[in-house]
Amino acid sequence: MAAKKLYIIAGEASGDLHGSNLMKELLKQEPSLEMRFWGGDKMAAVGGKPVKHIKDLAFMGFLEVILNLKTILGNIRYCKEDIAKYKPDTLILIDYPGFNMRIAEWAHGQGIQVLYYISPQIWAWKQNRVHKIKKVVDKVFCILPFEKDFYAKFGVEVEFVGNPLIDAIDTFESEKFNKVQFYKEQQLDERPIIAILPGSRVQEVKLKLPIMLEAVKNKLSDYQIIIAGAPNLEADFYNSILGNNPVKIVYRNTYGLLSVSTAALVTSGTATLETALFEVPEVVCYKGSYLSYLIAKQLIKVKYISLVNLIMDREVVKECIQADCNPKLIASELDKILPQGEKHTTLLSDYKTLKKILGGVGASEETAKRMLKTMQNR
Repeated sequence: MAAKKLYIIAGEASGDLHGSNLMKELLKQEPSLEMRFWGGDKMAAVGGKPVKHIKDLAFMGFLEVILNLKTILGNIRYCKEDIAKYKPDTLILIDYPGFNMRIAEWAHGQGIQVLYYISPQIWAWKQNRVHKIKKVVDKVFCILPFEKDFYAKFGVEVEFVGNPLIDAIDTFESEKFNKVQFYKEQQLDERPIIAILPGSRVQEVKLKLPIMLEAVKNKLSDYQIIIAGAPNLEADFYNSILGNNPVKIVYRNTYGLLSVSTAALVTSGTATLETALFEVPEVVCYKGSYLSYLIAKQLIKVKYISLVNLIMDREVVKECIQADCNPKLIASELDKILPQGEKHTTLLSDYKTLKKILGGVGASEETAKRMLKTMQNR
């Protein structure tokens, strides 16, 4: 293949993770590729030319987007200018649909090949977007089994490539995580651990973390409560919420934390699936601003908000949403999934079924191979 220039856009922490693994595989299979990207530290560690960092890009909910509209529109304008100057052969978009769909439409109009990896969850809401995707995206590479059939019925060019979380977790486990060293570094004792994964956006952490902490306050004598700190949020931010609460924060090692946890409270999103793949019993917690919730309730077309339940097409993990996202209910559901709880064994069995549905390792490698083939065939 002649040297090609790629422009890659990821706008959130999960996109940074999957983007970095994809970049590694693309370069392994085609070392001559040039890359320029929007992403985070993981993508930057692979190479290429970073443009904007994810910490400046993530906004949560309808109201929050409106309040930050000037910044978002400025980023879109700058992105178009940067792409036009760089003149890439191919644009690779990773999740982050509100932003990336605007860029896709513009890039298509410029004659740039557009590939979408980790597709917009339009099967959940705004299903009419599928027509725009068919028009402006050359091919969708999806990571959830049911997405292929959804897109195919609308005539969208789509391929199911497996789930890259399997790869990410396999890589972590192959590196032989040292539990003893982890406990020593984090100054932990021998009590079992309940992990709290409150998300990576300022607004969602402010809203949900206090509720999650209240739900586990009666567990402090028997369990160590540890928060998975987002890499884009400072310690001072968490401390302003925690006050004198005797919990610890682990930064940049969520997989290490999950690998030693007995249970977890997890905000909705990719983390729900990661937690399940580590076979950690979880309660899913979601609460947005009241206005955002009302709008979402009218638009969302699926029965569940967690990827675990969506993939399994039934309630495997308990979802505590909006009014149900309260300390009393969360604490009650947490008790049910702890080792002596009534749902513990069944949940672990369901996790094994989930893994079989998602398939084995190799999603990032397969995606890179198919993308390169798509680029060659253009």
